[in-house]
Amino acid sequence: MPKNKKVEYLINFVGILAVFGILVFFLDTGILGKQVNYIRGIVTIALLTIIMVTSLNLTTGFMGEFSLGHAGFMSIGAYSSSIVTLALADSNIPNMLLFIIAIIVGAVVTAIMGFLVGIPALRLKGDYLAIVTVAVAEIVRVAFCNFAITGGGKTLSGIKKLSDVHYVYVVMIICVVIMYMFIRSRFGRAVKAIREDYIAASSSGINVTNYKVMTFTISAMFAGVAGAIYAHYMTAMIPNTFSFMKSSEYLTMVILGGSGSFTGSIIGASVLSALPELLRDFASYRMLMYSVVLVLVMIFRPGGIFGTYEFSLIRVLKKVFGKNKGGADNE
Repeated sequence: MPKNKKVEYLINFVGILAVFGILVFFLDTGILGKQVNYIRGIVTIALLTIIMVTSLNLTTGFMGEFSLGHAGFMSIGAYSSSIVTLALADSNIPNMLLFIIAIIVGAVVTAIMGFLVGIPALRLKGDYLAIVTVAVAEIVRVAFCNFAITGGGKTLSGIKKLSDVHYVYVVMIICVVIMYMFIRSRFGRAVKAIREDYIAASSSGINVTNYKVMTFTISAMFAGVAGAIYAHYMTAMIPNTFSFMKSSEYLTMVILGGSGSFTGSIIGASVLSALPELLRDFASYRMLMYSVVLVLVMIFRPGGIFGTYEFSLIRVLKKVFGKNKGGADNE
């Protein structure tokens, strides 16, 4: 690995630790007073939303396919992990280990489902794929409404609260880093080539179907991780939570932030997931506000707020120290 890459990764790692330190300072020192649990909840939801939106961006932004059923994969991760942890409720497994088990179960089960759905569905394109993903999400929701093991349409309760904000932050970082590394790899470059021109990509020897199924499976897997976190934070669920409207919200966040930008997904997910809480008096108008903002973005920034831009801490440091150096020379 080149030395400059090692330095870049080290600086980014220090930045991640700094953000974690700020999080610990505000949430664990009591500086926020009685509101700390409320703020902790907002941060937890924002973190799992980041996982959802960045994973959807793999399919929509980087692969160029339109998916409207991402909440369905989230529900699979939520219910599968909950069933396992409920079965282990009487065991003496530590909470951290039980949380890891929930994450792994949610990821594996959802990845399998994503693979099975992706094989036939990704032979379609455009509107047809969107219709299939909506149909799959609705089938999953109806199934969970009728299975006794998932509550039979009633609230599945008694789930242990395992999603501590510190654990969730670490999981979010791991998920985003893995997705970023995937896109930066030769596999990711092949996926972006398919997005630009699938005929040219196929002609150059890229197995279009295999790469699309692989990306769709990875995207679904991380949605399952977010679902497991959500279930073990809320401790109770109903299938209607994971509706078409929920999938639409996540897609809106992807488009607003910028299709093909992890930075846009992270910022968009953080802001839009916290917005309903900050504007609680106008919560019933949330989708209206999303729609208005989306129309404005499509008019003035068709590629999203960030477009394909990716934030780099080392790039910012180079600009800052470069200007300072230039200023010193001028003097």
